[in-house]
Amino acid sequence: MHFNRGDKDDKFLLDLYKRLLYPRMVEDKMLKLLRQGRIGKWFSGIGQEAIAVGSTLAMQSNEYILPMHRNLGVFTSRDIPLKKLMAQWQGKVTGFTKGRDRSFHFGTQDYKIIGMISHLGPQMALADGIALADLLANKQHATLVYTGEGATSEGDFHEAVNVAAVWGLPVIFLIENNGYGLSTPKSEQYRCKNLVDKAIGYGIEGRQIDGNNILEVYDTINQLAMEIRKDPRPVLVECMTFRMRGHEEASGTKYVPQELFDEWEKKDPLNNYETYLIEQGILTSDTVIDIKIQIKRDIELEVEEAFNEAEPEANAGKEEADMYFPYQQEVVQPGQSSTEKRYLDAISDALDLAMQMYPNLVLMGQDIADYGGAFKITDGFTTKYGKARVRNTPICESAIVGAGLGLSINGYKAVVEMQFADFVTVGFNQIVNNLAKTHYRWGEKADVVVRMPTGAGTGAGPFHSQSNEAWFTKTPGLKIVYPAFPEDAKGLLLAAIEDPNPVLYFEHKYLYRSLTSPVPDGYYTTEIGKAVTLAGGNKFAIITYGLGVHWALDYASEHPECGATIVDLRTLQPWDKEAVQQAVEKTGRVLILHEDTLTNGFGAEIAAWIGEHCFRHLDAPVMRCASLDTAIPMSKVLEEDFLAKARLAETIDKLLKY
Repeated sequence: MHFNRGDKDDKFLLDLYKRLLYPRMVEDKMLKLLRQGRIGKWFSGIGQEAIAVGSTLAMQSNEYILPMHRNLGVFTSRDIPLKKLMAQWQGKVTGFTKGRDRSFHFGTQDYKIIGMISHLGPQMALADGIALADLLANKQHATLVYTGEGATSEGDFHEAVNVAAVWGLPVIFLIENNGYGLSTPKSEQYRCKNLVDKAIGYGIEGRQIDGNNILEVYDTINQLAMEIRKDPRPVLVECMTFRMRGHEEASGTKYVPQELFDEWEKKDPLNNYETYLIEQGILTSDTVIDIKIQIKRDIELEVEEAFNEAEPEANAGKEEADMYFPYQQEVVQPGQSSTEKRYLDAISDALDLAMQMYPNLVLMGQDIADYGGAFKITDGFTTKYGKARVRNTPICESAIVGAGLGLSINGYKAVVEMQFADFVTVGFNQIVNNLAKTHYRWGEKADVVVRMPTGAGTGAGPFHSQSNEAWFTKTPGLKIVYPAFPEDAKGLLLAAIEDPNPVLYFEHKYLYRSLTSPVPDGYYTTEIGKAVTLAGGNKFAIITYGLGVHWALDYASEHPECGATIVDLRTLQPWDKEAVQQAVEKTGRVLILHEDTLTNGFGAEIAAWIGEHCFRHLDAPVMRCASLDTAIPMSKVLEEDFLAKARLAETIDKLLKY
């Protein structure tokens, strides 16, 4: 292994050695503790330390790094106390996740490190959002994100690198090619000769380096970071290395040929660098021993102190509250003047006002810039706010949701438009595992709104008409709003953008141009979690939301004698239990109406809650009216029969006759 010290002085080279040695000795301690049964799991990075240490030291301390689960050297090189890390690994209350997650599945703003989730690839999109925030703020920063050779097979890798290339983001995508994804060798992961060759396909620069040579790693990342701070662009770096332990210790290494271990043992990053420093006269055998004695003493002390840290105490109320960033909405009341607006125009008005209110707000979505979006909601926005803040995206829902979270982490707000709510499936993981869980895991807000053009009635068929809100109402950490009127569409969207928590905003496509009503002028917000009662009959209650509200109102208008109370939930997470209970107590009969399919639709949750909490007030079983348990057909005749509206009258009749 050839080391080129360049102009580095002895002090720097010696410090680099100590930085490299420290995580190795921590790992040795962890393996001993594992054998003793004092810890339960460990992901070893032995043999790969030069990548984590060298690249981290090449970055500025105020620049974000997004590592993987065996990059201990990132955390130690950012000088996170081992006691704090050990508390995290042991699930102590003083750990970064307070016992809620393990390993390096956490982030810390104090050290500008954003850890991964178990799905490997999604953190690369977060790096895009972080880098975009730096660009928008005119900061000359670089962002470093790690991935393994296995995760390059994921769509998240492609989406993130492609977005960074298209947008010219200052991100270093670092691939640790250690030969195996758990037990799957690289020959079964990809067919190209080298992963760095993928850079060509994205039109970006690629470098392949010896990941076990700490000076080569440091020099390469340092040079690239300095370049892209001044000339923003992404770079792909493939670091060739080898994992000398199992994926995690329980999995072992029997699947790896012994000759590979023999070959890579000769390339050990620590031993080779230590030998080099001794040859250079910077180290001696005696100083090596002294350094190791001191490090071992420090490790032993901090590890034992961490073992004595307090365990978490179970508190259901605190656990539930911590799913969300602390926030108390202060409702902004509307003014006296109003203007007739279509549902679509009310949404556009809200976005326009929000862009004025929040200079750090970024809109992202397919075709939303000059084209104005598929439904023209952002038409004219680029003229007013520029393409930096109204951003066309490639077709990559996962990367854009992840970039929204990255923007939030780095001080911005994001509104992401799904061109159709159906397409959210491609970004599902980012929403339910990243947006929803980030605050619970490590206390960071996820200030992202995902706009969801939803619903049927336009003959758009199975892939442009689904009501998929129930996919998300069961996911703690998300807020779900679903306005039925232009006034609420504006007020709820502004409230969602104000809220630092992730909000899915469902907007019904059928209502875009078919519904017009007075909308208050200027800025105001509607309370999230508050239902509204639209009719006050006492014979039965219809609990509904979205297009179902209009079906219910139409029925009541056609049957003025029916005596219906109609409750428009407006928000599905959290939902207004008090309003529902009042409707039950007043009428004794309840129909839950929604456009979504019947089985496991959100109405089932409401029905279960009523049965558990309001049973004594019921004069009949809680009934549900929903759409058929089929995909949504395109034919108008079939679609009308599919929708809940087709069975509304008969279900009400059944309820009243009970």
